[in-house]
Amino acid sequence: MLHGRRVLLIIGGGIAAYKSLDLIRRLQDRGAKVVPVMTRAAEEFVTPLSVAALSGSKVYRELFDLTDEAEMGHIQLSRAADLVVVAPATADLMAKISHGLAGDLASTLLMATDKRMLIAPAMNVRMWDCAATQRNLETLTGDGVLVVGPTNGPMACGEYGPGRMAEVPEILAAVEDALLNGPLRGKHILVTSGPTHEPIDPVRYIANRSSGAQGSAIAKALVGLGARVTFVSGPASAPMPEGVDLVRVETAAEMQAAVERSLPVNAAVFAAAVADWRVEDASNNKLKKSKRGDLPVLGLIENLDILATVSKMKDGRPDLVVGFAAETDNVIDHAIAKRLRKGCDWIVANDVSPETGIMGGLENDVTLIHKDGFEDWPRMCKQAVADRLVAKIAEVIGD
Repeated sequence: MLHGRRVLLIIGGGIAAYKSLDLIRRLQDRGAKVVPVMTRAAEEFVTPLSVAALSGSKVYRELFDLTDEAEMGHIQLSRAADLVVVAPATADLMAKISHGLAGDLASTLLMATDKRMLIAPAMNVRMWDCAATQRNLETLTGDGVLVVGPTNGPMACGEYGPGRMAEVPEILAAVEDALLNGPLRGKHILVTSGPTHEPIDPVRYIANRSSGAQGSAIAKALVGLGARVTFVSGPASAPMPEGVDLVRVETAAEMQAAVERSLPVNAAVFAAAVADWRVEDASNNKLKKSKRGDLPVLGLIENLDILATVSKMKDGRPDLVVGFAAETDNVIDHAIAKRLRKGCDWIVANDVSPETGIMGGLENDVTLIHKDGFEDWPRMCKQAVADRLVAKIAEVIGD
C-alpha cells in the first residue's frame, strides 16, 4: 500500500520510543522505506543498533557529522522523504518545532523540511495539559502539522490521563491517510521522461543528453500527493521513480504508442526529450566504412509530435497538458510560440546552453509559460522544481 514511499522517522526521547521499533517494521511491511533520525535523548531508551537493524538504513544522529554531510546534507535529508513522522513527539520537540529552534539534527530537519509532518505526542499528563504545550499544539496544527493522539491511559510514571503515545496501528493509519489521501488521490497522471534513441543501425543511434532526472522528480512528487502515475521513460540514466506504473521505451514511435495506451488520463506532463527526427531506413546491419572514404547517406524524417497530438485531441483530451521547452536562445519567445503551436496548457521552459550545466545536471532554472503570461522561478534542484510544478498541478485538477 505504501510501496515506494519514503518516511523520515524522527524518534524523540521518551519511554514510548520503544514503539518506534514496531512502527518501523510495520511501515516496511507496507512497502515504505524508513529513514530514521534519533535525538540523543532517544538513545537513552532504544539503541541506534536496534533502529538500524530493523530499518535496514543508516541512523542519522549528529548535525555536525562531516561524513553524513558529504553523503547527504541535512537539507537534502529533510526533503528526500514523502512524509516526516515524529514519534514520539516529546514536549521538547513540539516546543522546538513550534518556535523554530534548530539546535540539533532532529530540530534542524524539522525546520528545513518542505514536506508534510505528522507528530505522535507522548509525555506526562501534566506536561500535556501544560498551557505552553497546548499553545504549541495550537501553533503546530495551525501550521498544517498533522497530529495523531495522544490517548488516555496509565503512564510509566504511575499517573493516568492523556499523554500516552498513540498505538502503532493508529499511527500507521494516520501515515497512510497522509500519504494516500493527498489532493491528487484518484487522479491518473501520465509523465514521459528521458531521451529517445533513434537507430541508425544495430550499433549506432541518434540521441540527446537528457538524463530523465526532471521527469523522475515530477513523477515522485505526483506519487507523493496521491496520484496514480503512468511513467513512460526512454533510456534515461536517472533512477526510475518508485510507486509508478513504469513503461520503458526506446524510440519516439514506441513512446507514442505507450502514451496512446495510457490514455485517458486526468493530466499529462511531457518531460521527455523526444528526438525530432529518425532515420528513414535504419540499417539492419552495422554500417561499414567505405574503402574510398564515402560517407553514408542518412535520410531523416520527422517523428510524430506526441505533445501536439495529445494537446489537440478532440475527445478524451487530458484536463491539463504540460510540455517542456529546452532552448539555447530566446528562451521565453520560443517557449511562448511553442505553447501556441502545440496547443498545450503550460510549457516549462529552460535554457540548456552548455554553460548552464542544466542538461544532465542536478539543478534546473525554469520559466512556466501559460495563457496569462509567464512565471520566472529561481534556480533550484530538480526535485524542488518538481514539487513546485506538482503543487500547481494539484491546484488545477486536485480535490
